[in-house]
Parts: sequence; C-alpha cells; structure tokens
Amino acid sequence: MELFIIIIFFLFGLVFGSFFNVVGYRLPKEESIVNPPSHCPSCNKRLTPLELIPVLSYLIQRGKCRNCKTKIGLFYPIFELITGILFAITYIMFGLNVDLFISLIFVSSLIIIFISDYQTMIIPDEIIIFAILAKVIYALVSSDISLIGILLNGLIAASLMLLLKKFGDKAFKRESMGGGDIKLLFVFGMYLGFELAIITIFLSSFIALPYSLYILNKNKEHVVPYGPFLAIAALLLYLSKVDFMSIVTMLS
Repeated sequence: MELFIIIIFFLFGLVFGSFFNVVGYRLPKEESIVNPPSHCPSCNKRLTPLELIPVLSYLIQRGKCRNCKTKIGLFYPIFELITGILFAITYIMFGLNVDLFISLIFVSSLIIIFISDYQTMIIPDEIIIFAILAKVIYALVSSDISLIGILLNGLIAASLMLLLKKFGDKAFKRESMGGGDIKLLFVFGMYLGFELAIITIFLSSFIALPYSLYILNKNKEHVVPYGPFLAIAALLLYLSKVDFMSIVTMLS
C-alpha cells in the first residue's frame, strides 16, 4: 500500500511538473497560464492530449514536434521527472497529513521559481506571494506555529540577504543579485527558520560555484541566475529535515 501511494504522488508530480513548466515560462512574461492552450512554440500547433503526457510523449515523439519536427528541449521532460521524484520524496518525508500539503506548496513554489529564474532571470512575485500566504494561513489554523515567529524569521533572513546584496553591489561595482532573491529569502525564513535560511545562502553559493566558473569562463558577460541555486539548497535542507541545532552539534 505504501509503495502504491508513493507511485501515485510520483505520477501527480509528473502532471504538475508539466504545468509548472508552463507557469514558470509564462508568468514572468505576464502571459496567461491557461490561454492559449499548450502549443508548439515553433509552428503554434495546439498539442493534443496524447502529446501532453508527461515524459512519455517526449520519448514517443523522440524529442520532436509531431507537426514541424522541431526539437523539443530536454529541459521540459527533465523537470516533469524531477517534480515527480520530489513529490514522492515529500510524501515519504512528511506522510499523509497537513504538513504534507504545506510542504508540497513550498516544494512546488521552488520548482516554479527555478524554472522561471533559469529561463527568464525573473522570480515571479505571484509565486512568492502565494508561498507566503499559504504559510500564513497554515500558521493561523495551526496551534504549533506562531505567525509572529514565522514573519520575524522571514524578516531576519531577507534583511541579511539585503545586506549581502549591498555589500556585493559595492564590491563588484554592479548589481550582484536581484530583488527576487531577497524576497525568496523571506520565504525561506518562514519555511525553514532564519538560521537554515541563512545556511541556504552559503550552501547555494557552494553549489553554484562550479557552474558559474564554467559559464563565466566561456562568456564573462553572461549573468548567472542565483535563484535556481537557492532553490536547490532550500530543497536539500527542507526535504532532508535538517535542523539548525543538528548542524551546530555536528560542527562543534
């Protein structure tokens, strides 16, 4: 029975992953996420239900549009698969309870933010606001979480990120990070606590270093989005259920 539920969450994740690809691409461009329906960006042919099956349609069509034969980016099926895996892991870590619902919202928000910032260099305010409101509502109906506490955690994390931005702007004599990254740290503070939110800054920098060096070596003018690496770091800490005191104990 447990394996069956895990598979169900994985399949749900595949479907939502397909939707998140659309949201992450269209929201920053201020386009509707429902209209026009999914279509080939090259020939504008509307996709049929058989062409919208997550991952499977890509494999059957050998990564090409059935109509114009234009190659479909591998990015799309990869994120459908990643979302399926993350949904399954979220269920395994939190079980069937209210925590699972709020956790899926956080995980989904990070996936959309990754897609959006990677493709367009924009972290949509709509996703930030949605994640904040979800946590606020959760705090209001839960007796285990203090609304003031989570807002304070968010404020501390965002304030530190703002200070780092100011320092980075002066050190590099150009904008070192966007305002979306600061807003994202507010969300991290609410969901992870300000201590772990701060750790995501350092962990994401470590994760981003090899990729950044590779990209900048090819093109020094290229701007590397920071949001995806923050999202990866937050997912690692959140889904592993690491707490700040365990890190302190490990380092002491």
